[in-house]
Amino acid sequence: MTVTLQVAYPLTDGTTFDFDYYLSTHMPLVQEHLGDHITGATASRSMAGGPDQPSPFYAVATISFADGEALEKALAVAGPVMADIPNFTDCQPQVMIGEVVA
Repeated sequence: MTVTLQVAYPLTDGTTFDFDYYLSTHMPLVQEHLGDHITGATASRSMAGGPDQPSPFYAVATISFADGEALEKALAVAGPVMADIPNFTDCQPQVMIGEVVA
């Protein structure tokens, strides 16, 4: 069963997020280090939290894996990806691991 890892970057007062770096450097690092284990990766720049509501996030990344074993293998080699986060944001990312059900 397909498993996803979602990383949400909360937009809170006093934090920053460098989208150019994120897209040009961080996402390629994801592919470089996790690419053998993933079935896909997307990044969404947040636009709103609902009608006439500010967004609670800068961005959300969704990385898909064939199964939990592939996720575990990816996490085992994710050190350089995790170490890169302070290069584009000072917010504390929120992570969700889930199984695709629909």
